[in-house]
Amino acid sequence: MYLKTSRCLVLVLLACCLLSLGCSSSKTLTDSRVFHMGERVEVGPLIYTVTDTEWQAQLGEGPSARIPQHRFLMIRLSVTNSGVSDSAVPAMSLVDARGETYTELTDGQGVTEWMGFLRSVKPAQTERGRVLFDVPTGAYQLRVANDAEPEIQKVAHVEIPLQLTPAVPDQPAR
Repeated sequence: MYLKTSRCLVLVLLACCLLSLGCSSSKTLTDSRVFHMGERVEVGPLIYTVTDTEWQAQLGEGPSARIPQHRFLMIRLSVTNSGVSDSAVPAMSLVDARGETYTELTDGQGVTEWMGFLRSVKPAQTERGRVLFDVPTGAYQLRVANDAEPEIQKVAHVEIPLQLTPAVPDQPAR
């Protein structure tokens, strides 16, 4: 009797293992390469290009100024849809060196050229603007993705170096 029970238990455990192997887990496909600002980043049909960043201690002036918990980081970028149908542009996030993740803010009040939070791009079109984060001052990686289902979503990272002073473009010699 004990032997039959043990065999049944082993068969049940084996069946559970086989069933769990057959189930699909949601696996995001991540590009292991970290892209640099200015590089073209293809994530499915979406093509991202990060052009610059700007840190702000506040947005606006006077009593109506918007004060961050840490510091505002605005990232200017473009998103092109190379697909054949409209594509949503998913929310972005920043990842610091410790792996801490900060999500994009949903309120762009005080941000010129804010891309909005709920956004889409038509085929062969490009949307340009800024996204906003409230993060501690530091270097980050911007996580961008396509709008696919989680189990087939593609993700890439763009290096966002710490740059507190705005870059001054080279002036032509006179």
